[in-house]
Amino acid sequence: MALVTKDLSLDQAQSAIAAAVAKATELGCLSDIALVDAGANLKAFVRMDGALLGSIDVALKKARTARLFNLPSGTIGELSRPDGPLYGIEHSNGGLVSFGGGIPIADGDTVIGAIGVSGDSVENDQAIAQAGAEAIQRPSPR
Repeated sequence: MALVTKDLSLDQAQSAIAAAVAKATELGCLSDIALVDAGANLKAFVRMDGALLGSIDVALKKARTARLFNLPSGTIGELSRPDGPLYGIEHSNGGLVSFGGGIPIADGDTVIGAIGVSGDSVENDQAIAQAGAEAIQRPSPR
């Protein structure tokens, strides 16, 4: 059997960015938005005018965290509490971010990338990332 890899396309990444920027604008947020591909490599990025410079790295790390573990970054946070089974994991893989705003993106059952958003409250970052992911994510055919 041949190995087949699905990946996030540039068109998909740009659609996610557009949806995330629209949601950020609706919420009155200035956000940094990063999309990574199936290999957790940066595919697309936007820093809205006035968005925090320090949030650039956080957005990228949220996206990488979500892709590397195929879980929302906030879920990693729940699992990495001092009494949790993944305590200390945020120090792995060159640094992870373990709070909300990073979401894996799937095509059916296959994760093809992830989105990470930073620049506002965790709740707003999460809502913006969700809008971006929903713009391109296809549910599993069941």
